[in-house]
Amino acid sequence: MRKYKCLTKQEYTHRLFKLVPIRDEDKLLILKMRNEQIYHLRQAEELSIEQQERYFTNVISLLFEQERPSQILFTLLEDGEFIGYGGLVHINWVDMNAEVSFIMKTELEKDRFEYNWINYLLLIEKVAFHDLGFHKIFTYAFDLRNHLYPVLEASGFCEEARLKEHCYFDGKYFDVVINSKINQYA
Repeated sequence: MRKYKCLTKQEYTHRLFKLVPIRDEDKLLILKMRNEQIYHLRQAEELSIEQQERYFTNVISLLFEQERPSQILFTLLEDGEFIGYGGLVHINWVDMNAEVSFIMKTELEKDRFEYNWINYLLLIEKVAFHDLGFHKIFTYAFDLRNHLYPVLEASGFCEEARLKEHCYFDGKYFDVVINSKINQYA
């Protein structure tokens, strides 16, 4: 298992869920999920296997060598099985904040969306607030998935901003909603 220099722990657990540093063995599963769910990601086109390989070689592998990486990515496991990935992205080490990113297997979205998101948020807060001491974490989401906002609210996130007609998808403009949570443990 690779290790992030900036973290005191490399694995975070809650019930049957575990976050571990992003694994190379999951890169094709991640590629599949990203291409299936491109509609809510900041990704202009489907990714190829070659692009994914280059990204893992030229970007992901270097994150582990940095004292202050721009992103810290994890594989999410449930009872040892890969169910998604995410992390802290667009990290601002000066202001001690980061965007929360998460995407789960497409087939889990229908029946386990809320359950997986809530458990993921509990784990990523351990990383951000307890381990790194960040002041704030936030989400940046296209206003396409109304079922996301109640999950964020139930996890203590508040809508902080709404960027009107900020993204263009499928011939229409959509708002971007930013939800955030301040570190209550500091």
